[in-house]
Amino acid sequence: MVPRSLRVWFVIHFVVDVVFAVPLFFAPVSTLRLFGWVTIDPAAARLVAAALFGIGVQSLLGRNEGLATFRAMLSLKAIWSGTATLGLLWTQLEGGPPLGWLVLATFASFHALWLRYRWALRQPRPA
Repeated sequence: MVPRSLRVWFVIHFVVDVVFAVPLFFAPVSTLRLFGWVTIDPAAARLVAAALFGIGVQSLLGRNEGLATFRAMLSLKAIWSGTATLGLLWTQLEGGPPLGWLVLATFASFHALWLRYRWALRQPRPA
């Protein structure tokens, strides 16, 4: 059984991902400059946007699926948000822009959320 709250979080995640992905995809340099980044690789930024689109849109498309789909998506989301959190933390510790902490906090918050639900929906151990 998939909790209704998780289905709602999947829709919220879709909105957050797309809100960040659209400007990052279509205007990577100006978008990242708003966040304080100085050195910008548009190709890398668009790859991040593509990942945000993929995970976010699948969150919306899969919001009414069954338990097995949610387990798989939660695993993917936990891996993505966890490694993104570590990478962003590393960047911030190397002198990333002040607004980078907000991006880091966003990824870390989603990571904690996905881990919480993934743990709650773990498969029971066979007897």
